[in-house]
Amino acid sequence: MNDIDDVEYLGKWYEDVSKVHTRDAGTIGILGGRSADTGPYRITRAKKAARLHEILRIASHYDVLHGLTPKTLRSLLEELGPTFVKAGQILSMRSEILPQSFCDELTKLRTNVEPMDRDLVLDTLRMEYDTPIEEIFDAIDDVPLGSASVAQVHKARLVTGETVAIKVQRPHVQEIMAQDISIMRSLAKHSSAVMGNEQVLDLQSVVDELWQSFREETDFLVEARSLEEFRRNNADCKFVDCPKPYPRLCTEHVVVMDYVEGIPIDNTKALKAAGYDLSEIGEKLVDNYTTQMLDDGFFHADPHPGNLVIHDGKIVYLDLGIMGRLSSHDRKALTDMVSAVAAHDAVGLKNGLLRFSVSEPELVDHPGLLADLDAILDEYGEADLSDLDIGAFLNALISMARKNGIELPGTVTMLARSLVTLEGVVDEFLPGTSMIDIVRAHIKSHTDPVQLTKKQLRQLARESVTATHGLLDAASQASTAMNMLTRGQLRMNLGLDGYQDPIGDMSRAADRLTMGIIIAGLFIGSSVVYYARIKPVVFGIPVIGFFGYMLALVLGLWVVRQVVREGRRRK
Repeated sequence: MNDIDDVEYLGKWYEDVSKVHTRDAGTIGILGGRSADTGPYRITRAKKAARLHEILRIASHYDVLHGLTPKTLRSLLEELGPTFVKAGQILSMRSEILPQSFCDELTKLRTNVEPMDRDLVLDTLRMEYDTPIEEIFDAIDDVPLGSASVAQVHKARLVTGETVAIKVQRPHVQEIMAQDISIMRSLAKHSSAVMGNEQVLDLQSVVDELWQSFREETDFLVEARSLEEFRRNNADCKFVDCPKPYPRLCTEHVVVMDYVEGIPIDNTKALKAAGYDLSEIGEKLVDNYTTQMLDDGFFHADPHPGNLVIHDGKIVYLDLGIMGRLSSHDRKALTDMVSAVAAHDAVGLKNGLLRFSVSEPELVDHPGLLADLDAILDEYGEADLSDLDIGAFLNALISMARKNGIELPGTVTMLARSLVTLEGVVDEFLPGTSMIDIVRAHIKSHTDPVQLTKKQLRQLARESVTATHGLLDAASQASTAMNMLTRGQLRMNLGLDGYQDPIGDMSRAADRLTMGIIIAGLFIGSSVVYYARIKPVVFGIPVIGFFGYMLALVLGLWVVRQVVREGRRRK
C-alpha cells in the first residue's frame, strides 16, 4: 500500500472516530454524573470523591496551608500526577497568577513514573486490535525506550520485517486525567468566594487550555495525523524529518511508527565526534522552526532535547503528541510583531498584539498599553538582539497583555512556551546568537521582492485614503468647533495620562492650597496674640492664641491625611 492510500485511510478512520466522539462529548458530564457510567470517561461522583480525598492527602503531606516554596510546589504537582504537571507547565507562563520565581521553577516539571510491565503492555495491545498481535508484530522489546505519564514506547519488529516504535497509552489514563480536570474546573468555578473575579477567570482559562491539550494528547489518532502532516510540510526540506506512521496499525490508544535511532541533540560530544557542525544544526533548527510557525502554521509545541535527535544528517522530531496551529491571520500578526521587536516599535508591537487578541480592542486602554510596551522595549531593547532573553521577554509581554485586558488564545501561550524551550536547546549550539536574528533573516529571505513591493504599494494606497478621510473629517470637525465657539457652546474635556479626573484633581489641589494659606494665617495670627499677651489669659497662655494653634494643628493634620489617602488611591 502506498503513502497516499495510507493518508486517505487514516483520514477516513479519524473522521469516523471523531463523529463518535463528538456525539459522546455532549454527554461527558465533566462535573460528574449520577450514573455509574456517564460519558466516555466514566466520571462519577464516587470516583471524584475518592480522587479528591487522595489529592487532599498528598497536599496535607506538603503542608500547603502554611505556604509553599517554588520547589515544594513543583514536587507537589509531580506527585499529584500528569494532569497537575500539565497544569503547572501552563502556569509556568502565567506570571500574572504566580510570582516569577514560581514560574521559573515550574518550567522544570517532569513526570517520573514506573514503566508498565510486559504483560500489561501486551494486554493493552490485544484490546486495541481485532487481529491477534502475533500476526502483526514479530517481536516486541521487553525494556521500554521511554516511559512517561501518558504512554510508553517500545521497540518492535513487524511480521513484514520493518523495525518500528510502538507508543502505548497507559490504561485508564484518560479517565484519571479527565477526572482531575473535572475537579480543577469545579475548584475554579467555586473560587470566586476566596479570590477576585479577574484571578478566577485566569484560572478558568488555564483549565480550559488544559482540557483542550488533554483531548488532543490522549487521542493517538491525532498524533498519527500530525506525523503525516508534518512529513508533508517538510517533504522538500533536506535536513528535517519525523518518523513515518503506519496508519492501519494506529488506534486511539496506540501509535506505530518507524523506529529512528539517532544522536540526542543535547549530546554535543557525540555530535562533534560524528563530524556534525553544532552551529549549523542550531541555525537549521531555528530556521525550520520559523518555517513551521510563520509559513506552515503547524509547529511542534514541545521541542525539548528528548524529542530531537540527529539521524543521517537530519534533525528528526520525535513525539508529535503536542502540536500547535496558527491561522494565516495569526502568522501575519506574529511576523509583524517580530519586525516591531527588532525595530523597537511600540506601536507596531501593539497592533500585532491586538490582532492576536480575542477580546474587544475598544475595551483596551491604548495609551496605557503603549506606555507599558514602551517600558518593556526599554527594558529588553537596550542590549543587542543577540542578548535578548526570549523567555523573560515573552513572559513580560503576555503578563502585560493580560494586565491591560487583552485576552490571548491558548495557541499564543503554547507558542511562547515552545519558543522558551527551543531557546534553551539553541543555547547549546549558538551561544551569543539571538533566535530573533535568525527569524528576521528567515522572513527577509522568504519574502518575494515583487510581492513585497506590491504589498507596500497597497499599504501606501490604504494609508493615503485613510489620511485623506482623516483630513476631511478634521476640517469638518474644525468648522463645527468654530460654530460652537461663536455661539458659546464649546466645551472642553481635558485628559491627562494617569489622571481620571484632571479638573477634579486641580480643584482639590486649589482647595488644599487655600486651606494651607488659612492654616498659615491662623498660625501667624496665634503667634502674634501669644507674644502680645492679649487677654483673656489662662495659666499664662492667651486663650485666643491657644485655640488658634489648636485649630491650625487640626486643619494641618486633616490636610496631611487627605494627601496620604489620595496617594494611596493613585497606587
